[in-house]
Amino acid sequence: MTPVILLAAEKKSAEVTDWAARVGWLVGLALFVALVYWLMREGWKWRGTLQGDLPELPTAPEDPGPAKLTMTGRYHGSTTAGQWLDRIVARGLGTRSRVELTLTDAGLDVVRPGATDFFVPREALREALLGKGIAGKVLTEGGLLVVTWAHGDRLIDSGFRSDHAAEHQEWVDAINSMINKTETEGAR
Repeated sequence: MTPVILLAAEKKSAEVTDWAARVGWLVGLALFVALVYWLMREGWKWRGTLQGDLPELPTAPEDPGPAKLTMTGRYHGSTTAGQWLDRIVARGLGTRSRVELTLTDAGLDVVRPGATDFFVPREALREALLGKGIAGKVLTEGGLLVVTWAHGDRLIDSGFRSDHAAEHQEWVDAINSMINKTETEGAR
């Protein structure tokens, strides 16, 4: 009987958790995450300051005419033309949002609930194409409608994704035919 009592006496209780150390680590981790978030926010604001020379975005005219095409979907951002990672954040162009696009004879009306709306006049449109990525958003080939337009002295690519991706090609054709028609009229 004695050996059983000795074995039971040798068992130790579980270690008590060192709560001070655990709380210290959690507070340190929370401060680190807050620092990283703050640095990202400051970087975003700095990029906006560097792009402060971007003129005000045009607004839609009172009577833009009848709609040729309409589309609902997502606005994924704008970049410097040809530089799909050089996001433009000034004037609210860096804010991703829902979008309602309307193409008229006057141009492209971009209505973004919760973000700054803008209008791309017909004369400013340069090209429309199907892309696969813009400003950190990568999709399948042809999954993004990319519209190139002139604003001030910059060429800007804006990326849109329709709720119905089959619409993209129709938009590319319509915008490019509008651009070609404008160039033909200007050459006369």
